[in-house]
Amino acid sequence: MRTVFWLVVCAIVGAFGWLIWHNVRKWGARRRAEEERFASFMAGTKSAAAPREPAPFSTPPAVLPAAGPATVAADELRTQKLLFEAAHKASEAGEPALALQLYARLLARYPASTLAGAATAAIEAQKKKLLKT
Repeated sequence: MRTVFWLVVCAIVGAFGWLIWHNVRKWGARRRAEEERFASFMAGTKSAAAPREPAPFSTPPAVLPAAGPATVAADELRTQKLLFEAAHKASEAGEPALALQLYARLLARYPASTLAGAATAAIEAQKKKLLKT
């Protein structure tokens, strides 16, 4: 009887040891995957948003060409899309007041935007939704 008791105790201790080892291994794998995702995210944002430093002994900044109208237009279009998407997500999340603010900001900044028609239609829908509540 005493032998069976000690076998059961050893089995329980072994099971707990395996469970701890298994969970620590899974936690380490999750941590490594998280670090890899963060590193790839930071590499993507660093290359896209980091200002380039001029090389030593290069042309002075006053002589460098300014950003062309194509890049300015692309930046404005990206900002318009971001505002529109944020407003749309706010309306989907049940926040009509926030959605109205974002749509209004889009129309105030870019009244001749290609998204102006969709924004005004969305404003009317959000006003109706806001009045119902």
